[in-house]
Amino acid sequence: MAKLDRYLLSDFLQSFLATLTVLLVVSVGGVLVDILGRIADGRIPAGLLLSQLGLQFIVYLPIILPLALMLGLALAIARLYRDSEMAVLTGVGIGPKRLLRPILMLVVPVVALVGACSLWLGPWADRTAERMLESASRSVVVAGLEPGKFTPLSGGGVVYLSSLNEDGTKMGQVFMQRQKDDRIDVVSANAGSVFFEGERQRFLRLEDGHRVEGPAHGALDYRLMRYGRNEVALPDRDEIRDENNPEMLPTSRLFGDPRPEAQAQLHWRITPPLLALAFALLTLPLARSAPRQQRYGRIMLAFLAYMVGINLSILGQQWLASGKLPIAAGMWWLTLPLLAFALWLYFRDGRMARPRAGANA
Repeated sequence: MAKLDRYLLSDFLQSFLATLTVLLVVSVGGVLVDILGRIADGRIPAGLLLSQLGLQFIVYLPIILPLALMLGLALAIARLYRDSEMAVLTGVGIGPKRLLRPILMLVVPVVALVGACSLWLGPWADRTAERMLESASRSVVVAGLEPGKFTPLSGGGVVYLSSLNEDGTKMGQVFMQRQKDDRIDVVSANAGSVFFEGERQRFLRLEDGHRVEGPAHGALDYRLMRYGRNEVALPDRDEIRDENNPEMLPTSRLFGDPRPEAQAQLHWRITPPLLALAFALLTLPLARSAPRQQRYGRIMLAFLAYMVGINLSILGQQWLASGKLPIAAGMWWLTLPLLAFALWLYFRDGRMARPRAGANA
């Protein structure tokens, strides 16, 4: 590897990793808030926080990596122009096209990683997360009911249990308090369990206990009863997607699936590596600037171009799934013209315009 290639590759790689780190830190906030909200609602057990967070990051990597690659390259190339390093390289006969080799040394592995995440790792992470939730939904823990902890209920009130068996299906010494309008309802039981009605509705079954109901503001109208079994609604679990849902299927099975939704999902997975390659090639002409020119304006232009491309791909997937676009069109109407435009813009970058006839006459 030439010394120039090593220098440029090192610069590009450092800029890409720094940009990727910033984007991941920014992204973790949104993903974490979403997961914590579902945990607070009792839809996901707290013990699955880290696993769900990691799996969701794998799902989002095909969107984050191309943006990090584009912005990282744009920042590094803009710095070369700002510090007059590109002027020095041009002065010794090295034009912008000479940067293609170190750019591809970074772009090719990243595009391959984007393809692996989009076609294989992302769907696998999505399926794994769904299976973990499905497995946990059959235990008491998925409702957020953990021993020694007061857990809010969806209709108001709290529930507390003293013990829980190993598989999370049975509990002992349950206490529950609810308030509706001006009435307080306090329930205790020696044992309890969770059962389901339908796909999402869950109920807490209490056995062998007492119930006290009375006013919330000082009156003496209380009622005491003893029961053999009492059933209470729990927060609904997250919607579990069917195994034949295109989002859950491996990419290999989507190729032979004639459903429009499956073909839309297939093209959605094929698009990210092609977009990553196209936007990476666009960085050099978009990052061109004069030595004292501000570089952030062009970087913002690159970011806006990426956002337009991502939104068009989302719209394209929806159009394919709804039948507004023919399956044969796929996402090729977006990726192929964008790749052609990126190649054309890259190879004409820095080319001197021919003098017009008669200009020196």
